[in-house]
Amino acid sequence: MRFAFVASETSVAQQARRKFVDRYGDIPPHEADVIVALGGDGFMLRTLHTYRETGAPVYGMKLGRVGFLMNKHRLDDLPERVARTHAAVLHPLEMRVTCARGKQHEALAFNEVSLLRQSNQAAHIEVKLNDQVKLEALMCDGILVSTPAGSTAYNLSAHGPILPLDSHVLALTPISPFRPRRWRGAILPHRTEVTLRILDPGKRPVSATADFHEVRDVRQVEVRQSQVYSVKLLFDPEHNLEQRILDEQFAQD
Repeated sequence: MRFAFVASETSVAQQARRKFVDRYGDIPPHEADVIVALGGDGFMLRTLHTYRETGAPVYGMKLGRVGFLMNKHRLDDLPERVARTHAAVLHPLEMRVTCARGKQHEALAFNEVSLLRQSNQAAHIEVKLNDQVKLEALMCDGILVSTPAGSTAYNLSAHGPILPLDSHVLALTPISPFRPRRWRGAILPHRTEVTLRILDPGKRPVSATADFHEVRDVRQVEVRQSQVYSVKLLFDPEHNLEQRILDEQFAQD
């Protein structure tokens, strides 16, 4: 089994990488059977974006603050651990943005696509699903579309629902909504195309972010789950991602 080791810039992660390379060797990611990512969830997201086109599965080890997408860090028995893993296939969101000057941007998101107001003015956003207007004007600090894998991240902090990994749905969650007062979001079939049009973008500017790729002063954002791209994450049996997401619904802290 051929490994490629990548690590975040922290000294702890870099030191761990040197130990793994000394023990198991190291080859370029595009030649590897498995890419081993050492860091936290933020670094894992960057790894998925950077090496998505290699097709190699990614096995993460927690060496950061947050490690929901990671396994425990341990130097010994890496080939045996990887051989026993369970795979989780993630389909990212495709974001297409039209900015105020008419230029278009595209990006992928494995966690969520989020829109946030850029000024002290609340954002006014028209919400369309499959070209049908569902909300003529959502007044809010922002709104996000989350994948099941990302539903325990920013989506959960915004009081959105936790989604089972195999549920084939997306979460549409407002961020600090003011009007309509009683609307708290929606659970959408995973093939739904979401169009978010910014009302009065000059007075009420809004930015859009796909994971960590940000576009400012947006006019319209289209979001859909990709039917083309996917990545495979590997998890130890005791750290199965599907079980983690289920357990998160009963977390007490």
